[in-house]
Amino acid sequence: MTTPDPDRAAAARDFYSRWAPGYDYLARHAPGIRRLRTDLVDTLDPAPGDTVVDVGCGTGATLPYLRERVGPGGTVVGVDFAPGAVSRAHGRVDRAGWKNVIVCRGDATRLPLTDADAVVATFLMGMLPDPTATVREWFDGLDPDRIALLDLARSHRLPGRPLNPLFRLAVRASAPPGTSDHHGESPTHVLDRRVAAAHRAVLDACTTTTHETRAGGFAYLSAGRR
Repeated sequence: MTTPDPDRAAAARDFYSRWAPGYDYLARHAPGIRRLRTDLVDTLDPAPGDTVVDVGCGTGATLPYLRERVGPGGTVVGVDFAPGAVSRAHGRVDRAGWKNVIVCRGDATRLPLTDADAVVATFLMGMLPDPTATVREWFDGLDPDRIALLDLARSHRLPGRPLNPLFRLAVRASAPPGTSDHHGESPTHVLDRRVAAAHRAVLDACTTTTHETRAGGFAYLSAGRR
């Protein structure tokens, strides 16, 4: 597994904490985002009573979708590395009074957990230095029956492909400062490569799989059962 750069990791935590309010708004109100989250959870298909881990939960936008599916007998655990995002997720849980939803700080590459029925990650894989190794670590460390990933990357089909230049601008604007200089290539290329690697790792590790693109080809949804 690629070792994260501590300085860059700290800078990323600060960046995503500082912009947590803006990301929270987009996570809940961007066009089509509710449909994508619903599709993600439907594809994961958690059962009542399951324990589901939401890795990189951010400000907690997916938590209510998962909680509805696992019911009062299940547990949802959200993990994120950015203190500002975790704080907003805590606020969402506290205001709703959800007793079976837990949010904690943690590194996606070294989760502070040892067991789960299902794992889900939303718009996370492009941030991980070695997404293939991280997905394998989730399987080894949590031993889940099911996993589902939802990510954004460039579109390779119509109608999205002509909009790739706009997508590149959006990715550049939302990436932590210095991303291009650190990797020696554009943030969009880094995102594409990491998303492809993570989704392939899921498909390779599972016996029953599904892979789809949504939102004009920009949203990649992969899931599997073991």
